[in-house]
Amino acid sequence: MSALDSLYQQIILEHAKTRTGADLADDQLQGLHLPTGVGQCHQLNPVCGDEITLRVLTTGGAAPTVSEVHWAGDGCSISMASASILTELIVGLGVEEVHGLIANFREVMRSRGKLDADEEILGDAAALSGVSKFPARVKCAMLAWVAAEDALNQTR
Repeated sequence: MSALDSLYQQIILEHAKTRTGADLADDQLQGLHLPTGVGQCHQLNPVCGDEITLRVLTTGGAAPTVSEVHWAGDGCSISMASASILTELIVGLGVEEVHGLIANFREVMRSRGKLDADEEILGDAAALSGVSKFPARVKCAMLAWVAAEDALNQTR
């Protein structure tokens, strides 16, 4: 294993363990009318059972920014680390910038290992780029990103 692969593996394990943003309580998940600027999405990977409910809060008028991300989920290390990494990456970014980040991550994940993730753009999410070589695990890595994309679309 190369030093970079080892570092990437450590990043994934740390995020899977610490789970930044994984503080959405069960009583916050059901039957709520979400105010303007708040979006929430539940995603399930039926193949492996990974699931996440992710809530995004935005502030600002014409050019909103992500002010908070909260989520609850259960799944493999890849899906939980991906949600944690996503949370750290997008808080404080403009909504359009987040959509670009999601598009970049999706492109890397769909590349089947042919595209190298740019750490300057994706930060710690670059550690997940190796997942793209394993099509069965791409959905695990993408789960939180798809939830965030849908939640952001609800905030408009």
